[in-house]
Parts: sequence; C-alpha cells; structure tokens
Amino acid sequence: MHDTASRVPARYWHTLDDGRIECDLCPRTCRLHEGQRAACFVRQRVGDHMELTTWGRSSGFCIDPIEKKPLNHFYPGSSVLSFGTAGCNLACKFCQNWDISKSRDMDRLMDVATPEAIAAAAQRWGSTSVAFTYNDPVIFAEYAIDTAIACHAIGLKTVAVTAGYIHGQGRADFFAHMDAANVDLKAFTDDFYKKLCGARLQPVLDTLVWLRHESDVWFEITTLVIPGENDSNAEITAMAEWIHRELGDDVPLHLTAFHPDFKLTDRHGTPHATLTRLRRCALNAGLHYVYIGNVADRDGASTRCPGCGETVITRLGYDIPDYRLDTHGQCRHCGHALPGRFGRFERPFGNRRIPVAIGSTTAG
Repeated sequence: MHDTASRVPARYWHTLDDGRIECDLCPRTCRLHEGQRAACFVRQRVGDHMELTTWGRSSGFCIDPIEKKPLNHFYPGSSVLSFGTAGCNLACKFCQNWDISKSRDMDRLMDVATPEAIAAAAQRWGSTSVAFTYNDPVIFAEYAIDTAIACHAIGLKTVAVTAGYIHGQGRADFFAHMDAANVDLKAFTDDFYKKLCGARLQPVLDTLVWLRHESDVWFEITTLVIPGENDSNAEITAMAEWIHRELGDDVPLHLTAFHPDFKLTDRHGTPHATLTRLRRCALNAGLHYVYIGNVADRDGASTRCPGCGETVITRLGYDIPDYRLDTHGQCRHCGHALPGRFGRFERPFGNRRIPVAIGSTTAG
C-alpha cells in the first residue's frame, strides 16, 4: 500500500533500446521521453521509470443504485459507491464525462482517500460494492487494484466500468481483482473506433472474449446508440450475433440513448423508436437479455425469465417495484436460474453524493 501522495511507481512498462519508456498497459503503447505523459495523461515518465500521478485522488464520490452502472444482473437493488479520477486512454468525441476524462488539471481532484478509507466509507454508507467509473479505471489500475484489495478484505464487491481498452498482463492483473464489469462496446466497426474514439475495435473484442473464457468476472455490455453512426439494424444485428457466438446468449446488452455532448453536439438525441427497433434486432439474433437505457421504458428495462416468459424484475427508472427471483437468481414461477450474481433483494434508495471528502487529508 501507499500513502496519500498522488504519485506512485507505475507497473506495465519497459525501456526501449533508444532509451524511451514504452507503456504496456493499453494498446496505445505510448513511448515516452523524460517528463512526457502518456495519452491517458495520468501515467508519466519520471527519470528512468513511470509514475501514476492520480493515486489516492478522486474527482468525487457518489452512492448509486447498481443499475446505474448499468448492471442489471449483479445484486439487483444494491447500492454501490462510485468514484473516478481524471484522464482517459480513449478520445471519444461524444464523451458524457468529458470534464473528468479529458481533465488536464490535477488540482480538480480534491477528494483524497486511501483504498482503506474508500472501503470503510462504502461500508459505512451501506454499499455492498465499490465501482471504478466516470473515467476509465484501467488507466489508474494500480490505485483500483489497491482499492479492490481493501474492499475484499472487509467483504465488499468491486465493479469496473470500462471501455476494455487494455491488454496483456495488465488485463489479467486488473480483472483478477474485479467481481463485475460493464464493458462499453462503443460500436461494431473499426471505422467508428478510429473516427470517433481514436482507438481500435479488436482490442475491446479481445477483452470481452478474455473475460468470458479466462475469468470469473460477471460482465455486461453497453452500447451508446448515436444517430447516423452506429444505429443501423445491420450493425447491431452483427454485434448481437458476435456476442451470441463468442460470448453466449446470456450476456446482457444495454442499448442506451445518446445525448449531444462534448465535440458531438451537432447530432440529435437517440429517438426512443430507434432503441426499440435495435433491441428487437438483438433479441432476434438470439440474445436473452437486451435492455434500453437513458430513457423511460418499463418493458425495455425489465428482466424476463427465458424459461417461462414472466417478468421477474420490473424496473421503473432505477426503482424496482416488483422482484420475483430467489436469493440464487431462480425464477419463483418456473425455477429457471438466471445468469448473474444474486442475493437478498433490497430496494435501491437512489443516488446520493457523499457531501465531504472521505480521506483524512486535503489535496494540494
């Protein structure tokens, strides 16, 4: 463990023959001279090693319903302490958290907390898990791993909300400490990733396949549907067919509505009818659990049992007025076991922002 200093030695790099340091954490493989920062901005070369510059510093903490991540099959109705840092290793023009992910001002990270303090706060506020979110946690992997270890030590679960842009040893180390993940599969064409995210599709697919076949992490997938970019029947059908073939029919897919933001303000929001149409495409491709998000849609947000067709979890926004699964996730009507992680159901109480920093020191 480290103290609350924001700079700690980073892992996942090696020295090149020309003297530069190459970051091995994500597919960008940034190559750095002295003092340079990687594309994520938070990993920096200092002398002959690399440092993580945001260890122990957060852009804020909030208590959320787990469904907000979104995770619909991971202890439904439970609450999660959510936090992030700054920076990102993608360059999405439509980023909904751009003020955090694109921040170059480390002084905005005013909440300071050790992993132990975060775990204790989550427990104190009645959360059953801690989520690394808002910006992509793979770029602060060391901090996330340290925090996950502290959470597991007192019986809390951990959740990664990520674009899955990570490879090699970093992927194995990072997800070894996660109980669940929501992976943002932004589209199903490399052209979309290159044009709108400054990245590539294949590494994300590799992460999803790895999660399914090489880990015990429960994961769900989210695609933000952007009009004119990734909203065709053909693309969503191809995506759903790939998920069915490579990952299985029981992986939940969330199709969520786009709202104009950051550098993509010339597009209108996603029509509800588009989400309904694409959901039908994904269901027709064989997926059992396809959800609609960011809009009010009772049917599109609720969970049906594939065994008998009954609605077993009714959702109205983040409220769950009707829940018909036992503690093992079995349908109370037919006994079919739904995929996911389940336990004793408790109704979520909505999201609450923690009013004060949870650390014992102040940033500066």
